[in-house]
Amino acid sequence: MSKIEELQDVVVQTRRDILRMVHKVNSGHPGGSLGCTEFFVSLYHEIMELKEGFHMDGMGEDLFFLSNGHISPVYYSVLARKGYFPVEELNTFRLINSRLQGHPTTHEGLPGIRIASGSLGQGMSVAIGAAQAKKLNNDINIVYSLHGDGELQEGQNWEAIMYAAGKKVDNLISTIDLNGQQIDGSTDDVLPMGDLKAKFEAFGWDVLEIKEGNSVAAILEGMQEAKARTGKGKPVCVLLHTIMGNGVDFMMYTHAWHGKAPNDEQLENALQQNPATLGDY
Repeated sequence: MSKIEELQDVVVQTRRDILRMVHKVNSGHPGGSLGCTEFFVSLYHEIMELKEGFHMDGMGEDLFFLSNGHISPVYYSVLARKGYFPVEELNTFRLINSRLQGHPTTHEGLPGIRIASGSLGQGMSVAIGAAQAKKLNNDINIVYSLHGDGELQEGQNWEAIMYAAGKKVDNLISTIDLNGQQIDGSTDDVLPMGDLKAKFEAFGWDVLEIKEGNSVAAILEGMQEAKARTGKGKPVCVLLHTIMGNGVDFMMYTHAWHGKAPNDEQLENALQQNPATLGDY
């Protein structure tokens, strides 16, 4: 089995995890989680340089910060199947006193989570700070972050984007999930953002695009190219073109499943489209 086939197996299992988690509590955000599944699996299983175990200081390893924290289901699934905490704990998603809250939190000490996130627009600033800390500590590793496209409507992002270029934070790779959807509709209907590539470049970033953002092979190729562009005086932006709800036909291409859980019949339909490979929790 090739590396891509192995990663694809994890992708399918992660989709099942996402669907079952939000269905169990009739709450959560499946659409964006499904759209970013290939990215998360590729990032944690192949792209990032990680140490054994979890170390909050992150010294000597790559770091990842999720800014659009509402897509926590995919984050939790990938962390669990990477070994940060027991896969069985996914059963506690969004339950009272669970470590797996709807938005990632830190007060319960969940391995893999370094910041509370979900208040949109803040993750870029955090990632930049972490990247600068690595430079101060002579740590050559990279900081990664993920942001929703609708999230870029928050003004704080653009202050941070300007700062990162101005301070030559070139050990940062920030990925934008371009699915064109947000909770109230398409991003173009809610607030058009224009040419994001041109905007990031105008702010002094090095920008590349991954047109097939739901292809493991395309993600691996694109993110390796992004890594090759670090250390050259500019922060790196990856525009990742994805499909919201990818892998479940009735959830794709619509904002309707941004924050809606499937019922029993819909869950069974979705699971049949994604046959188990690694075993459910």
